[in-house]
Amino acid sequence: MGWAGLRMRAAVVAVAAATAFTGPIAAAETPDVVGGGRLGSKGTVSGRGTPKLPPVSAQGWLLADADTGAVLAARNAHGRFLPASTMKMLTAVTLLPELDLSARYAATEADANIEGSKVGIVAGERYRLDKLMEAMLVVSGNDSAHALAAANGGMAKTVRQMNATAKRLQAYDTAARNTSGLDAPGQLTSPYDLALIAREGLRMPQFRKYSVQLRGYMPAPGGKRFEIYNHNKLLTRYPGAIGVKTGYTLKARQTYVGAARRGGRTLIVTLLKSETLYPDAIALLDWGFKAGAAAAPVGRLVDPVPADQPAEERADRSRTVPIAAPPAEVPVIRSPGGRSGRGYVPLAGGLAAAGGLVLLRRRSLRRRRGYVGNGTAPRLNLPIR
Repeated sequence: MGWAGLRMRAAVVAVAAATAFTGPIAAAETPDVVGGGRLGSKGTVSGRGTPKLPPVSAQGWLLADADTGAVLAARNAHGRFLPASTMKMLTAVTLLPELDLSARYAATEADANIEGSKVGIVAGERYRLDKLMEAMLVVSGNDSAHALAAANGGMAKTVRQMNATAKRLQAYDTAARNTSGLDAPGQLTSPYDLALIAREGLRMPQFRKYSVQLRGYMPAPGGKRFEIYNHNKLLTRYPGAIGVKTGYTLKARQTYVGAARRGGRTLIVTLLKSETLYPDAIALLDWGFKAGAAAAPVGRLVDPVPADQPAEERADRSRTVPIAAPPAEVPVIRSPGGRSGRGYVPLAGGLAAAGGLVLLRRRSLRRRRGYVGNGTAPRLNLPIR
């Protein structure tokens, strides 16, 4: 038998060994799928017996009940996409516990000259960190995101902390490269991970405040100030909306995380590479509030890993635990000019291959984490208007 025949026989033996299981392995047992259920599918999945899902343009999306952690429906839940400004949620979740928001920071030329959407900070001016955080989340200022990293000790340090936060949240599809979400090689996230990050943010009173804030102001030179407005149109178009974050670049297309609360239920919808952002979000939220309560979950949002949990347990990506009890309600915040903002609503809280094939799969995934397209498109981060 020639070399070609030997190689073909070896390939057949390897395939037979890889498929010689008595039954399929559940997604939750696969190290590369977090949340279990059917979330490893790249297609569209929903609970059995529920009404037909609406058409959705996004290439990856997920709808989850944040109160129970149940994922009601999804498409390519663990697909890895460019995040655009939805990455700012991870920036906020990481930095809110770290920074003294009453402290002041002197903006630099590097902050003011960053590309993409800006709030308009001025080099040499001193800003309270709470105003920079507000500008980053409300108006999606890349200049504010850059300044917050500098105030925290630099971009490199902040990105390390962001990636540590993602790991703690079990958001294993996410890799941060900057605080703004501007396209960068290796910067990725998934619909599932964005839901984890948003749920963690909405557990923070300050994050909830900015998430639902319709407008605010930024100080300007000479003792003046100017108004800023939230880019998230869901806040004014959808009753019960409580956030969360828009994003857009030419390569990422429209990215989005929305949340709404009705009838004692809080739903989170995430969209990546969407062409019709708000119709997608509204259609899925409507479906979820109408049909989702009786839907059989297709997976579950996992809870963060406790800091004192043993390392071997932290490595178990299939771990699922109940969502914590909801925090106390946050009072209404008055926007500039005396108009009342919205009330801040509480948030209640494959087949596996054998032996060495599993190891090869993991190595392949790690290699793919660092690749994002061919890098030829211009880097822009334009606001959703």
